[in-house]
Amino acid sequence: MRFPRPLIPATLLRRYKRFLADVVLASGEELTVHVANPGSMIGLADPGAKVWLSKSSNANRKLAHSWELVAVDFGDGRELVGINTAHPNALVAEALAGNLIPEFAGYASVRREVKYGKNSRVDFLLEAQGKPACYVEVKNVHLMRQPGLAEFPDCVTARGAKHLGELTAMVATGNRAVMLFLIQIGSAARFALARDIDPGYGKAFDRARAAGVEAIAHRCTLTTDMIVVADAVPIVG
Repeated sequence: MRFPRPLIPATLLRRYKRFLADVVLASGEELTVHVANPGSMIGLADPGAKVWLSKSSNANRKLAHSWELVAVDFGDGRELVGINTAHPNALVAEALAGNLIPEFAGYASVRREVKYGKNSRVDFLLEAQGKPACYVEVKNVHLMRQPGLAEFPDCVTARGAKHLGELTAMVATGNRAVMLFLIQIGSAARFALARDIDPGYGKAFDRARAAGVEAIAHRCTLTTDMIVVADAVPIVG
């Protein structure tokens, strides 16, 4: 996924009310920007952090700018982290179209936002003649508290636990179901659940895995020009 126009560098002043942040541009101008991230953003929202913004071409938007990237040092020097949780589905769609996720090879049809379960929509439904349908939920990962170890979630997520239950129901009806953790941190070498942050999600995950729901994690490669889905990393906990 290439950003449609060059990102704008800025310095973070503060993040507040979950979806808002104040930044200052190199010119000294201060802006309030949209933060497309409902999580706690542990370690990513420290005042003074260098961030990058996109600017919408929609003149009717109340806030023209959105926070896209932040530079963070997890122990081996500063690197870019993607914080916009609106991007993972587009990234995965692009990767599926390019056959970049080997775990999903062999499916001829890809549909998005298909109704399933109880008042839910699955992120992707993959289908092919002679194969069970494959239901795929995508979760954005941007938490790293130890170098190389990406974690999810960064706050309590009842919605995430609900999705695991919906996937479990699909397996029970003879379909394939996969939870895909997409890590917007290039240095991630492994993935684990942040069970201390949300024990309930950890239990729901264990139940789903025991019932046959698959789980995979892929990291992304990030620059200020583009984000692409890269290789898989092991799930270690």
